Amino acid sequence: MYSGNQASENQTSSFYFILTGLFDQTKYPVFLYTLTFVFFLMALTGNAILILLIHRVPHLQTPMYLFINQLSLMDLMYICVTVPKMLIGQVTGDNTISPIGCGVQMFFHLTLAGAEFSLLAAMAYDRYAAICRPLHYPLLMKPRICQILVSGCWFLGMFDGFVFASMTMSFPYCHSRKILNFFCEASALLKLSCSDISLYQTLMYLCCVLMLLIPISIISTSYALILHLIYRMNSAESRKKALATCSSHMVVVLLFFGTSIYNYMLPRSYHTAEQDIRVSAFYTIITPVLNPIIYSLRNKEVIGALRNMMPKGVRLRKVVSGKT
Repeated sequence: MYSGNQASENQTSSFYFILTGLFDQTKYPVFLYTLTFVFFLMALTGNAILILLIHRVPHLQTPMYLFINQLSLMDLMYICVTVPKMLIGQVTGDNTISPIGCGVQMFFHLTLAGAEFSLLAAMAYDRYAAICRPLHYPLLMKPRICQILVSGCWFLGMFDGFVFASMTMSFPYCHSRKILNFFCEASALLKLSCSDISLYQTLMYLCCVLMLLIPISIISTSYALILHLIYRMNSAESRKKALATCSSHMVVVLLFFGTSIYNYMLPRSYHTAEQDIRVSAFYTIITPVLNPIIYSLRNKEVIGALRNMMPKGVRLRKVVSGKT
């Protein structure tokens, strides 16, 4: 028995996994991979600009923008964990990944996903405090509390990543080397295991549900209280301002949590491997592109700060063109 397990472990450590890619089965893979590279550059540029603005502009040093800054950092890291490896594999023709590389990629993916779930819940609480408790807001969201909330988000994410990545990589994999995904996602890798993983899959499913339901409960409660207060407002201008403050965050929550619920909470019989790949591509590639756009185009403070950071010659040409 021992020698058999040892042989399986030696086999697992000796071979490289093969990532199937994202568009290998399509008619126009070169065009689609080029488009993915463009999205990658857009995500890098958009999130980097947003982080730079929040750090450089004094009036953006508020709790809301502190959370947006952390969200942009997570999105920046999120897309860098998966897309560069996929694009390099497409260019070089080498789609293999070592067990260590697979474990590291899985760790960062789980860490960033878990941290972002918690961060979106903290952002919802921040909006509740700003709209429903404006007089107590400086006390409820003072810098020390914001730092604790952000640190807690990262800690929960890293704990989730360490536990599940290490446990997933500890199983022997001998059925096949081909991972039906463009990165080392735990659910795709577990399908290759040659041992009984039913108990671990159940535990992982319950933990994923818990990590989704707790933030969703906080977000739902916060926005239920906010909407109740907005409904009671007499001023149409106040209602419009309150809704504008929350709408961007609500869009991000729907995008990220919607795809995550589909991937991790629905039973496997409800979706195929191809659908899993598309959904994974949406929240790992498309969402990091959309988030900075959502938070900048709908935010006058961010647009104003961006204009002020432009070179004077560029700003002058905009003013002149606007007058003409």
